[in-house]
Amino acid sequence: MLDIAPELSTLTYELALHSEGILAIAGVDEVGRGALAGPLVAAAVILPTPESLRQDVDFWRTVRDSKTIPEAKRAAIAEGIKSRVPSWSTADVEPDELDELGLGPSNRIVMERAVLGLDIEPEVLLIDAMTIESSTLQIGIIDGDALSLSIAAASIVAKVTRDALMVDASRTWPVYGFARHKGYGVRSHIAALRQHGPCVLHRRCFAPVRYAQELVDARQAK
Repeated sequence: MLDIAPELSTLTYELALHSEGILAIAGVDEVGRGALAGPLVAAAVILPTPESLRQDVDFWRTVRDSKTIPEAKRAAIAEGIKSRVPSWSTADVEPDELDELGLGPSNRIVMERAVLGLDIEPEVLLIDAMTIESSTLQIGIIDGDALSLSIAAASIVAKVTRDALMVDASRTWPVYGFARHKGYGVRSHIAALRQHGPCVLHRRCFAPVRYAQELVDARQAK
């Protein structure tokens, strides 16, 4: 195996595949699964060659699970990833589609869409915690965003993409505070939901959203 700096110990899966002659490896991850509002967003990222990663190790050692990176740094890292990799893609499932399909199927579909959006056909998919409907060889890795550099890169690109969408949404629906919590069920979001009812970005299949709608309907019926 190629000798990689210790900071890139998360290349274990990728290096093993490279040693077998497999070069086009896509990391895939999604964000927004637990949010009450907003889309599911997935990203797929094919990394540069190990040699290229080694030459740019100072950047790549900053790439890790998006949840461990301060928000102020994530956007710059995401742009760095996109400018360095041979192919990347994002995809989404909007709330109304998620309500129709259900969360589990939507989670798989959004990843499938991200993979299909790549302009290089991957030979292997490394996916965080699951597998998808695809004829491409795939490996589901528990805690993959912490164990695989490819998945970590995808997690950052997906997170930054979704966060930007929610910040934009906050300008249209300021009462919910989407820019702060990105649609997750924090106390202030729940309170706003119960006061104002859901908007078009809320997922009606989630119990807190349904309950908020029932409260609004009951008040209006009085």
